Amino acid sequence: MQFRADRAAPHDARRSWVLCFFVVLAILALQAAVLAAMGRLPICACGEVKLWYPDASGPETSQHLTDWYTISHFLHGLIFYFLFWMIAPRSPVWVRLCLAVGLEAIWEIAENTPMVIDRYRQSALAEGYFGDSIVNSLADTATAVLGFLFARVSPVWVSIVVLIAAELFVAYMIRDNLTLNIIQLVHPTEAISRWQTGS
Repeated sequence: MQFRADRAAPHDARRSWVLCFFVVLAILALQAAVLAAMGRLPICACGEVKLWYPDASGPETSQHLTDWYTISHFLHGLIFYFLFWMIAPRSPVWVRLCLAVGLEAIWEIAENTPMVIDRYRQSALAEGYFGDSIVNSLADTATAVLGFLFARVSPVWVSIVVLIAAELFVAYMIRDNLTLNIIQLVHPTEAISRWQTGS
């Protein structure tokens, strides 16, 4: 989504991006520290760190580096890019990136609170969900950064097509996606739960 409003001298731009890099690292460190204080495991209780875990409703979902729900975090990045462009179009893109990472980190912490975990469990596909491992949560935030940067360098229509295609693809593959996840979190619907379980 190439809404470009920032212009800076090359030296100043480099310095700004270096600052952004360290701010993002600090946010990730704080996110990990808070999750550890909340009792989240550093890695999967199975003792492994897998690059990809394919079972969307399996016991190790949200415990490894990536799974089907990683795609939704990429979409978070696309959405946050547009959101912060709307809210602060004149601010430098690195500032908007830091804000997006902060917002994603807040969500990652919030979704691992007992209240949100219990809310998720009301969904048919998340009955066994017990929260994220720290490595999975950090990977989710990093994926949101990739989504943000993708939106930064892509035309608007490409980002929109990617968002719609990803939602349709994930819905077809696992009967869930970001949209359904939000609906089931805000207001669990029996009809969606029946469709997700194939009943």
